[in-house]
Amino acid sequence: MYDYIAPWKIKVFQALGVILSEAGIKEEIDPSAVIAEIPPNPEMGDIGFPMFSYAKILRKGPAQIAQMAADKIASPQEPGTVQAQGPYLNVKLDRGAAAKAILNAVIPQGSGSEDDCGFDFGKPGPLSGKKVMVEFSSPNTNKPLHLGHLRNNVLGESISRIIASCGAQVQKVCIINDRGIHICKSMLAYKEHGQGKTPESEGVKSDRFVGDWYVLFCGNVEKEAQPLIDGGAEKETAEANTPTMKRAQDMLRKWEAGDSETVELWKKMNKWSIEGMKKTYERTDVSFDKYYFESETYMLGKDEILKGLEKGIFFRQEDGSVAVDLTEEKLDKKILLRSDGTSIYITQDFGTAIYRHKDWPFDQLIYVVGSEQQYHFKVLFILLEKLGYSWAKNLHHLSYGMVNLPEGRMKSRKGTVVDADDLIDSLRDLALAEIREKGREEEVGNPDEVAEKIALGALHYYLIQTSPVKDMLYDPKESLSFTGNTGPYLQYMGARISSMLRKSGQGSGTREQGAGDMDFTLLITDVEWDVIKTIAAYPGAVSEAALNLDPSRIAGYLYELSKAFSRFYHECPILNCEDPALSKARLCLSSAVMLVLKDAFHLACIPFLETM
Repeated sequence: MYDYIAPWKIKVFQALGVILSEAGIKEEIDPSAVIAEIPPNPEMGDIGFPMFSYAKILRKGPAQIAQMAADKIASPQEPGTVQAQGPYLNVKLDRGAAAKAILNAVIPQGSGSEDDCGFDFGKPGPLSGKKVMVEFSSPNTNKPLHLGHLRNNVLGESISRIIASCGAQVQKVCIINDRGIHICKSMLAYKEHGQGKTPESEGVKSDRFVGDWYVLFCGNVEKEAQPLIDGGAEKETAEANTPTMKRAQDMLRKWEAGDSETVELWKKMNKWSIEGMKKTYERTDVSFDKYYFESETYMLGKDEILKGLEKGIFFRQEDGSVAVDLTEEKLDKKILLRSDGTSIYITQDFGTAIYRHKDWPFDQLIYVVGSEQQYHFKVLFILLEKLGYSWAKNLHHLSYGMVNLPEGRMKSRKGTVVDADDLIDSLRDLALAEIREKGREEEVGNPDEVAEKIALGALHYYLIQTSPVKDMLYDPKESLSFTGNTGPYLQYMGARISSMLRKSGQGSGTREQGAGDMDFTLLITDVEWDVIKTIAAYPGAVSEAALNLDPSRIAGYLYELSKAFSRFYHECPILNCEDPALSKARLCLSSAVMLVLKDAFHLACIPFLETM
């Protein structure tokens, strides 16, 4: 890669060191503390180094320090000039030399496409050699994937790709929550009301079929609980004491005891649910290296808790339940096993974490789970360390906010959640209508396939452009707009470049000559330089996204690059440029933008389209 800022940071650091030495000051400056900024006005330069933080050490004004540093770098080897401007030391680069270095680093040498040569700009990154496991999705087998899962899935898939791009060996894992009282709810409803129906007999996608029984169960419980609530009982207490809920609890006990009839029903309904979910994963380009099942790990977690009980880490309460007191950690008491010996969520998480580390010893494990589980993971990480697992300090909860629609909050038990497939279908149909309205069916080739990719681009970009920690409101129509900060706008930019390259005879993403044969020193205007600087910033954006576990950094970068190229496209003639050498250089710059867009699209889980 070419980092046009790093060499100058070193020179500024060295200059400050000389100034300190000449002043007889023994205090040292941390090289990583040298701050570089991009001046707001290009006329001021390309890089600015503020001198405010050195005033106290040198006992001089920032403007005076900037001038002293400029004098020390009067004849730099790096192409460019330095100038003190008030409290800033500004650097104006030799744009031609910098453009050549940056674009030679981006574009594969020789003929061929980026697929032939690979996209190695900025690689390997800061995580080279690390083994990182990422858990995401974590569906229950009592309902289909919904809008909340879609945000989880794209965050998990995107951050996995970003980390891998930075050099890490990544294993993507999914825990299937296939046991517990919530699973028994849909099982009981089907057992009592299913009458032998199947997804095939009803013409319903298999995971949706299972979810409908869960909604029926919850509706029945609410009806039975209402008289108790009218009599003054709390809603939660009333529902727990309904006949239907008690039968579900009895079914859970039978399952844990290995009752054959219950286990067979469980296997059948889980199979339906998981088959349906996997179709949605495939549709949205989400994949996993390994699936874990709560039913296979919860007993291991139970054993660990009993070991902790023997060691005095945990204690048994009067009702027989096992708990831990975490007041010293500024948390409260936490139940780990129920009084009847059955497991809870944290029980299986103990077992799953331990099993995973034995299975694939990771340097870091990232849990992509909603922010409502922050307390849960604080407890889990602390207790695993108390149990003696040193790797627990490398566990991280990537917390993300809730996603809702303009209509309000979704509720699974009410049947008001937005089914993932239904949402994508509606986005696809809207995109298809747009293609037909503009008469683009013949030009795009396969309208249905293109509409599906536009739908996924709209959905995924909208879901990752907000920082994970924030709650968000998802507006389907807004996400599908072909103008503004949206996925379709970015896809259109990629298609526009592809079209231009095809017209030039280069084809999409190919070059007739190696980058070294182009005269990139012709690319010196502010508009061209803005594109080149944005390209150069790409490896830094990817590293920042990886280290902060924040795909929104990639989304923001994509929009900035697309805006910079759009301005370049409108202000700088490319195919119609009168100077053949400049036309070639601008085409090559366009090709470089497309290479970066394609790579960033992949990291953001956005399908790249060559025609729209």
